Amino acid sequence: MEPIPLPSHIHYELLLQLLERQTTPAAQHQSQHQAQVHELISTLRKALTQQKRLEESLSRANVPIDYRWSLNSAGLETVSSEVR
Repeated sequence: MEPIPLPSHIHYELLLQLLERQTTPAAQHQSQHQAQVHELISTLRKALTQQKRLEESLSRANVPIDYRWSLNSAGLETVSSEVR
């Protein structure tokens, strides 16, 4: 069965850390922008949760997952769910 490519979790973590550590403090004096940043953080957390649910479903169906680190190195720098 062909593995399903999914983003590596580190991509979500990197974005969340950037938004929480740098963007949020920079937008703190602009309430409209701060609200949008918080909404973006919430959306990313939901996306990661949704991906984890998909991974659980794929795992139960014995479908392998191919975690991708980039689009350019598909096949070179992937981590299979079997290694996890």
